[in-house]
Amino acid sequence: MSTATTTATESAELAPVSTESLAELLIAKERPPRPSAWSASLSFGWRAILKIKHVPEQLFDVTAFPIMMVVMYTYLFGGAIAGSPSAYIQQLLPGIMVMSVVMITMYTGIAVNTDIEKGVFDRFRTLPIWRPAPMVGYLLGDALRYTIASLVMLVVGLIMGFRPHGGVVGVVAGIALLIVFSFAFSWIWTMFGLMLRSEKSVMGVSMMFLFPLTFLSNIFVDPVTMPGWLQAFVNNSPITHLATSVRELMAGNWPAADLVWTLGWAGLLLLIFGPITMRLYSKK
Repeated sequence: MSTATTTATESAELAPVSTESLAELLIAKERPPRPSAWSASLSFGWRAILKIKHVPEQLFDVTAFPIMMVVMYTYLFGGAIAGSPSAYIQQLLPGIMVMSVVMITMYTGIAVNTDIEKGVFDRFRTLPIWRPAPMVGYLLGDALRYTIASLVMLVVGLIMGFRPHGGVVGVVAGIALLIVFSFAFSWIWTMFGLMLRSEKSVMGVSMMFLFPLTFLSNIFVDPVTMPGWLQAFVNNSPITHLATSVRELMAGNWPAADLVWTLGWAGLLLLIFGPITMRLYSKK
């Protein structure tokens, strides 16, 4: 091949492609398939876990705080309520586990509010993904935090004398039920995270609801000693049903009525606050 022919060929290959030709080439290629709802949710869940990796201080609430709660309440109230700390921890530990995990569900709303303030959600809404995926991802990431908190308290309780007669099956069933309920309960705080203007507001509103809801329950004491009007509230509280279910499962029993109530509350919370959260997310 002559030098002139080679030069002409190279020039043709290096010639700029017109905008129309480039558009045709891009359109002709097959687009990658859209991620499934589960895949998109897992990706956002992994994002939430990576945030914990880069800011490990977030684990303080699921490690140090639960340990302090178990130790403090066991030795402060054990002798007065049950006669000894070793006897009291059998009732207290499942309840404290419920209280600690339910309390940290508010951080889901705080994380949502923080991302809104940073403008990250504007980018999420432009992605071709299942619309609830970012919200579900937050909750999946927080489910890991709930599991860590439960395991930390369980280990501390075993060291202090807690003996779950339900064995491994009862413990796993109790923790699984707690995580399922907390997943549904967290949708309340995602709603507040979208509604309120700052993370401090989200925390303030969350604590205003969480403190009376968790303390007015059977976590620490049997409600039979309470006034009748207070018993009516405590006995029908979702936290009471959850604490009783977790406690009985770990003890090797099958609390059918409380399990039905707990799962019913979880389903109701999800049906009410899930759609409200997604409506607010669409309009935010």
